Amino acid sequence: MSEAPRSEEPLPEEPVPVATVRTQLTVPLRFVDGYATAARVFSFDGLRDGREHIALGLGDWARALRRGAAGGRAPLIRPHSECLTGDVFGSQRCDCGPQLREAVERIARAGGFLLYLRQEGRGIGLYAKLDAYALQDAGLDTYEANVALGHAEDERDYTVAAQMLIALGVRRVALLSNNPDKAEQLARLGVTVTRRVPTGVHLSPDNAGYLAAKVNHSSHTLDLPFVG
Repeated sequence: MSEAPRSEEPLPEEPVPVATVRTQLTVPLRFVDGYATAARVFSFDGLRDGREHIALGLGDWARALRRGAAGGRAPLIRPHSECLTGDVFGSQRCDCGPQLREAVERIARAGGFLLYLRQEGRGIGLYAKLDAYALQDAGLDTYEANVALGHAEDERDYTVAAQMLIALGVRRVALLSNNPDKAEQLARLGVTVTRRVPTGVHLSPDNAGYLAAKVNHSSHTLDLPFVG
C-alpha cells in the first residue's frame, strides 16, 4: 500500500492537558475469523472529556516505543473511533469493523498502539447515529445526515488521543489512517506524524455510498473505482 504524503507546513501547537496512565493489564484478543493476539490495555486519568478511552499496546510495543524515542522509526498508531454497530455487530453500512480487525493485525506485526476512542457516530453518539442512519435511508449521505440533525459533519476531537500518546511516552507516530484530519489535529496537539499509512479499502455493496462520501466530503485517501 502506498503511503500518503505528509504536509511540510508546521502547524501551531495547542496546549494539551496532562493525562496519566491509570491501570494496565494484558488481555487476550480473538476475532471472529480466528485471528488472535494479546494486547496490553491502558486506561487513563485526566482525559479532557472524561470518557473511558483505552489504548491497546500491540506486538512489541515497548521496543517500538524505545526505538521511536531514540529517533528511529516511529511506532505504528491508529486512533479508532468506537462503532458499536460495525465493531461489535458486524454492520456492513460502514468499514469500521474491518478497519479495526486490519489495524490490530498490522500494528501487532509492526509494534505500536491502537487508541480505542469513545466517539460513536463521528462524535454525535449512538442514538444520534441511528437517527442519521434513518436519514441516510431517505437519501442523505452520512455527512449530510449529521448536519440535518444539527451536528457538524464530524465532531471528533483528537485531544484525548494526543493526551493518551503523550502519557505513554509517544511523541512521534506513523499514523495508520485514511483521514487527513487525524494527522492535522495530532500535529497541532504536539504529536509529530512522521508518515501517514493508509488502511485497506473495505468495499462492499452496502457501504459504497458511505465510502464515496468519505472521499468527497473529507478527502479520505481511498482508491475507489467509481470516484474520480
